[in-house]
Amino acid sequence: MIVLSCKDIHKSYGIDVILDKITFSINEGERIGFIGANGAGKSTLFKIITSQLDYDNGELFIDKNKRVGYLSQDLKLDSSNTIYEETILVFDNLLSLEKKLKELETIMNEPYDASREEYTNRIIKEYTLTYDLYNNRGGYTYKAEIGKVLKGLGFMEEDYNKPINILSGGQKTRVALCKLLLNNPDVLLLDEPTNHLDLDAIEWLEEYLKSYKGTMFIISHDRFFLDAISNKTYELINGHVDCYNGNYTSFIELKKINYEIKLKAYNLQQSEIKRQEDIITKYRSFNREKSVRAAESRQKSLDKMERINIPDKDPRETRINFETEIKSGNDVLHIENLSKSFGDNLLFKNLNLDMKRSDKIALIGENGRGKTTLFKIIMDKIPSDTGIKILGKNIFVGYYDQEQSDLNEEKTIIDEVWDDFPKLTTTELRTALAAFLFIGEDVFKNISALSGGERCRINLLKIMLSKSNFLLLDEPTNHLDIMSREALEDSILSYDGTVIVISHDRYFLNKVITRILELNQGGLKEYLGNYNYYVEKKKNPLRFQEEEATAGMSKTQINFDKKKKREEEKLEKQKKVDLKDLEDKISSLEQESEKLNNDLCTEEVYSNPIKSSDVNNQLANVKKELLDLYVTWEYFIDAAE
Repeated sequence: MIVLSCKDIHKSYGIDVILDKITFSINEGERIGFIGANGAGKSTLFKIITSQLDYDNGELFIDKNKRVGYLSQDLKLDSSNTIYEETILVFDNLLSLEKKLKELETIMNEPYDASREEYTNRIIKEYTLTYDLYNNRGGYTYKAEIGKVLKGLGFMEEDYNKPINILSGGQKTRVALCKLLLNNPDVLLLDEPTNHLDLDAIEWLEEYLKSYKGTMFIISHDRFFLDAISNKTYELINGHVDCYNGNYTSFIELKKINYEIKLKAYNLQQSEIKRQEDIITKYRSFNREKSVRAAESRQKSLDKMERINIPDKDPRETRINFETEIKSGNDVLHIENLSKSFGDNLLFKNLNLDMKRSDKIALIGENGRGKTTLFKIIMDKIPSDTGIKILGKNIFVGYYDQEQSDLNEEKTIIDEVWDDFPKLTTTELRTALAAFLFIGEDVFKNISALSGGERCRINLLKIMLSKSNFLLLDEPTNHLDIMSREALEDSILSYDGTVIVISHDRYFLNKVITRILELNQGGLKEYLGNYNYYVEKKKNPLRFQEEEATAGMSKTQINFDKKKKREEEKLEKQKKVDLKDLEDKISSLEQESEKLNNDLCTEEVYSNPIKSSDVNNQLANVKKELLDLYVTWEYFIDAAE
């Protein structure tokens, strides 16, 4: 049963076409992942579906019997409410029933008056009906459900009474998401629901949505999340929607196959068109009535041919290429017994860390635990309370700030970059900006007018131009579309410097990270693998015993130990080969000795002094060699024991 459909939806702003003939349908219970480049029009389409924007042409159908819930990036919260007051508004109907029950209870507690028996019976009946309605709608469970969702999204009980107006943008997003989930609509429209959630909250949301019975339409750049939740993928590309069965990973394979099929069909048709055009030209060149009619007939057939459009290519991609100008020393960072508090709030203590050149490490942990604070301590922006921090030789740090606080709001894009890298020529600068999708007049936009994704690209460009050999990246994939995320991942994989990254992007962590550090109040706990390894290790601590034994060692130390172990195994294997060769040689000489002894007993030898002397000399040499081999064999046996 179709719950939502679009047919030829068109939306433009002036001459800029945002959506062009958008056509698709969503059936009840489907879970759609909606992807596309930043600025492609995904949020615009959601606003059209929820009547926040008008569309120019087309048809939109939404099942009138279905309630649609929308989590947008533009939040509508009452700033005068506390977190709990705002979330409980979802249950206004239950609050009204509670109020009515109390009023009826007050009347029922009045002294009995026989003359008002009919009125009393009516009150009792009304109370019974109201009570049943209250109970059936979850009147005795909704407060527990509020607590469950608030805690799942990272709020503690002590947070419930915090006013909305003091919350961060991320906390407000979580409040809005909480309200939406509690409202339990039939159709969920979610626009980047995992933004501002830590890993625990994202995993909780995944499990919550897996049990959700309705229909979901989700805009997200979180590929791991889409893999876990969606069963279909819609891609908004060049103004229209392509639909694929399967989650994000399936989409990648299907898109590649689909593109190749469409491209082959397009090329075949183009070849046929050219062949027909050549024939038409040739017929016309004959300049005879019969050939002219034949040319016109073929031209009519050609004009009626339904043309295949060239398949869509992905929009321009950000070209990221991290390089180092100076090679760092092998020891990049040493931290010992570091601690940091703000007032009575202890972030961490007893923090120890060693990083070696080429390490690619992720720093994870609950929000507010001090991950960004640790970065700032490493960069000497704030001091630690205790402990030491030592950067190695020839270390040049490049820092990506998720808050983009180092960008000057008053500058243009080109000035922001040029002021930091004044030695670049105009051509070099414009080429670098173009690689990050800033072309033409775009470079003269003010920083204050840029989106989160554009600000992100500027900071990544500045880091790339710095050619630093030690990168501190704080949530670098936030605000990036999927193609830019993949470009960033490929660049880090080929980067010959050292990287430590704070990220909640599990797909990213799986692809580029080889070591995960979990920050808690007591310091760091190390996991020697990617995100999947980390999850498995958390579930089953007894797995991967070899890695557990090497916890606390640097990547270089681990590689050295593995190399040493391989060399020892190789040596042991060679010893076994050498021992077998030795035993084979001993056996051969023993046979030769026995043969020579037998020869000495033959008349032909003992009756001939010359032959007898020669055989005795051979026998003496064999026995001497055997004696040496026996000594060597005993050495092998003793060493093995």
